[in-house]
Amino acid sequence: MVDLDSLLTDLAAESAELETLVVALPEADWSRPTPAPGWTVAHQIAHLAWTDHVATLAATDVDAFAHSIRHAATDPDGFVDRGAAEFLAPPPELLDRWRNGRSALALALRGVPAGERLPWYGTRMSATSMATARIMETWAHGGDVADALGITRTPTARLRHVAYLGARTVGHAFAAHGRPVPDAPLRIELTGPDGDSWQFGPADAADRISGPALDFCLLVTQRRHHTDLALVAVGPVATEWLGIAQVFAGPPGPGRQPAAHRTPVGHDGPSETAVSGPTGAALSGPDRAALSGPGGAA
Repeated sequence: MVDLDSLLTDLAAESAELETLVVALPEADWSRPTPAPGWTVAHQIAHLAWTDHVATLAATDVDAFAHSIRHAATDPDGFVDRGAAEFLAPPPELLDRWRNGRSALALALRGVPAGERLPWYGTRMSATSMATARIMETWAHGGDVADALGITRTPTARLRHVAYLGARTVGHAFAAHGRPVPDAPLRIELTGPDGDSWQFGPADAADRISGPALDFCLLVTQRRHHTDLALVAVGPVATEWLGIAQVFAGPPGPGRQPAAHRTPVGHDGPSETAVSGPTGAALSGPDRAALSGPGGAA
């Protein structure tokens, strides 16, 4: 099991990598549209800053976090969008807000007593699960920013955290789509960015998914359509899951269109982002972690 310090180190690295994409942007580029409908580059960063803020409240101020839940309940379909909008600011101020917030969250999570589970939207979760989900969400939203800027990122070993969450949410994907959760286990065999093998699930499972770890992570965060990825499914459960995979909680969304049908970012056209429910959260076993983005993408 990965320890909290290692997770927080990886979260800091993932955040720093995203920061390098935006820190020197001209102010006009912060208004570039991203694949998430209605969200600009600034919205993506503001969403991360807001989620870090409420996660810090969950770890340090139970009453204040309870207030945030009651506030969310007044607009369950829009409170994530509202949170991002509330945290928007001119780029220098927004960057400082995000930096300070993620530092505060790391400090807060280090202070959570061992075994304690933090309150969250509809569940409770451990500090390690929170950190893992923050890595996943930072990577996913960082991908939206990179897409908006026309940048291709180099995948890192930190993807293993995203892949872990993806493997743990197979059953949830079926349930979210109103389908019976299969009894048959799923074996997942991935090739990491450095060529090493990442394996999840029983080795003797008949249903299997294999391919590049990057493609698997793009699939479970609904950043790419499965037909555009080099993933191989063997067996009926694996084949069905490819079309419904989602690492976040809440109702399923349409996901992204295949590349041949997709409208480039910044052009008028149909939505390309995934949609989840109002508490759209990544699951880690019984834990629910990352809040979703606009209308839902994690």
